[in-house]
Amino acid sequence: MTTAERPVDALAEPAERVGRGWTSALALANGAIWVGWYGPLQILLASQAEDFAPGSGMSKETMLAWVTGAGAMVSLVANPFFGALSDRTTARWGRRTPWIVAGVAGGALSLLLLAGADGVRTMVLGWCLVQLTLNAAFAAVTAAVPDRVPRLQRGSVGGWLGAAQILGVVGGTGLATAAGGIGAGYAACAVFMVVGVLPYVLRHQDLRLPASARPPWSWRGFLAGFWLSPSRHPDLGWAWLTRFLINLSNALVLLYLLYYLRDRIGYHDPDRGVLVLTAVNGATLLATVVVGGVWSDRVGRRKPFVIWSGVLMAIATAALSGWQSWTGTVVAAAVLGVGFGVFTSVDFALMTHVLPKALDRGKDLGVINVANALPQVAAPALAAPIVTYLGGYRVLYLVAAVIGLAGALLVGRIRGVD
Repeated sequence: MTTAERPVDALAEPAERVGRGWTSALALANGAIWVGWYGPLQILLASQAEDFAPGSGMSKETMLAWVTGAGAMVSLVANPFFGALSDRTTARWGRRTPWIVAGVAGGALSLLLLAGADGVRTMVLGWCLVQLTLNAAFAAVTAAVPDRVPRLQRGSVGGWLGAAQILGVVGGTGLATAAGGIGAGYAACAVFMVVGVLPYVLRHQDLRLPASARPPWSWRGFLAGFWLSPSRHPDLGWAWLTRFLINLSNALVLLYLLYYLRDRIGYHDPDRGVLVLTAVNGATLLATVVVGGVWSDRVGRRKPFVIWSGVLMAIATAALSGWQSWTGTVVAAAVLGVGFGVFTSVDFALMTHVLPKALDRGKDLGVINVANALPQVAAPALAAPIVTYLGGYRVLYLVAAVIGLAGALLVGRIRGVD
């Protein structure tokens, strides 16, 4: 084979294992992005909605649903769009790194805009900008894994990324709680994001795509590429659906957690309660996320891990419906962490196995990541009427359990992965 016929490094199937330094730097960058998302989602947006709701004609639940739903709509488009742009990027710094830098810088500025919000309109604008920019960075971070990591190491690398994700959730919640105010909370999350991506950006060189390997540009071809036909790629279709259902179940659990503790459980300090539950969930997730990924790599199988982790999460969610107390909520949070830890690492590895083309890794992972963002749109639309008119939190968590169980069982329909 001549040099001209060999695949360029950026498009080759990775064969050399990545080292701990690369994995830890990418995981830190991933965790930093999740700090920027979950500091607002867990504490800050809910607190702002509570401040702005009186006199607005909306309840705090409805206002929060509008804000998070609008941001999630932006996320649906932004993740695959920026993933596709990074696939085509031929910068000297690589395909992914420029988008990580631009996305995190824009996300930090957008969080500072949210800090100065004076009503629901500026909340919606600020949160939509956060979703737009951070999804650019997140699309590039996730695409770096199939670019650089061989198949039988992706479970363990996915585990470390998952561990960083939950630490980002806990860290964002902790920063938002400990900063001493809404504005200070946003500023703390913004600073942490910028600092967190620096080790990866400064110390690890990205793979560069030669201009000769980039396909000719056409709007029709670019837009048509976002449709991945389930009939042509059935495994990808089933993998997408299972991820969507399990993430929708999880989103229904998290959306009104602050209000659930305050209004249903009657917990004396709901802000602190959310932090405690997040820490408990994070501790059990951390105990399983890397172990599950490594174990899956060693046995060379993915589906059994995803199925049983989903079933366990459904059981814990059902417990929130039937055991409505502070003790029951803590137990459910712990069990959810065990299941979601295994799911996070192994499902990510499974997704990378069903990608159709190396040239489109970023775009295709972006389409798959829509299954993470779309539940943020669907969850408010589904949860608000259930809580308000159709039986309250007991029915909400029972519905969430059924949805999660369906997602777990449908993993068996994926035929091309053991």
